[in-house]
Amino acid sequence: MPAAEHMAILHNMDTLKGKTAIVTGAASGIGRASAMLFAAEGAAVVALDRAAEVEATVAAIRAAGGRAVALVKDSSAEADVAGAVATALKEFGSLDACYANAGISGGLVPFFEETVDHWMEVLKINLIGTFLLAKYAAREMVKQKRGSIICTASVAGLRSGAGGVPYSASKAGVISLVQTVAYQLTGTGVRINAICPGLIETGMTRPMFERARERGTERKIGQLNPLQRSGVPQEIAQTALFLASDAASYVNGQAIAVDGGLSSSHPIVSTRHQS
Repeated sequence: MPAAEHMAILHNMDTLKGKTAIVTGAASGIGRASAMLFAAEGAAVVALDRAAEVEATVAAIRAAGGRAVALVKDSSAEADVAGAVATALKEFGSLDACYANAGISGGLVPFFEETVDHWMEVLKINLIGTFLLAKYAAREMVKQKRGSIICTASVAGLRSGAGGVPYSASKAGVISLVQTVAYQLTGTGVRINAICPGLIETGMTRPMFERARERGTERKIGQLNPLQRSGVPQEIAQTALFLASDAASYVNGQAIAVDGGLSSSHPIVSTRHQS
C-alpha cells in the first residue's frame, strides 16, 4: 500500500474523549500529526514547540472543532516543561497523556569530528527533554492514579545503521529511560512506552527525500524494509493514539518499532516476491 494512502486521518471518533494530552514537537511532522489526531479523537491538546508554526497546528485543530492551546516554548527547558503541565491542568483540568516527541537529528557528523557541544545539544533535546516531560507529567498522573507517557525513540536506538552517533545514542537512552521509569512507577497506574519510527518523511528527514527526488531515485527510499516504502507521520500518530488510549491499558515499558519491518532482521540480501 503506497504511503500516500495513509495521509488522511483515519479516525474521527471519541477514543480520547474527555482526556487532556501534551504533545511536544507539535509544529510539524509526527508531533503535528499526533496533536491533530488526538484532538480529532476528543482530547484537549497542549501543543508545544520552539517553532512558531505550532500556532498553525492549534489553529487547524480549532478550525476542526477541537480544543487546543499552543505554547512556543523549549521542550528541553525545565521551566517550560513544568509550565506546559501547569497549563494543561489550568486550561483543561487534568493530564491523561503526554507525548514527548520533540527531537533533532544532529546530522551525520563523522565520528572523529564530533564535539562535546554537538553531543550536548542532541542529548539535551532528544533525551533530557524527554526525561523532563516524563518527570513532570508523571507527578500529576500519579495523583490521578492513571496516565500514559509516550516517547519518540527510533530504530536508530535499537541498533546501528539508522542515524548519527549522538542521535542513535540519545534514542537508545530514550528506550532505557522508558524501561527503567516503568519500574520507578510501579503500582501507580501510570504507563510509559516508546515508539521507534523507521524512515518517516518529516521536517527532520525532508532533505534526504528531496535529494532523492532531485536524483530521480525516490522509488529506492525505504527499499530495505519488507514493505519497501517509507512511512508518513500519520502512521506513527496512530501508534501514539493507541498508546494514549485505554486500549493499551496493559502495554507498559515497551519500545514499539513502527518501521515497515526494517528492524526485524539482520542485514540480508532481500528475496523479493516474483509475480
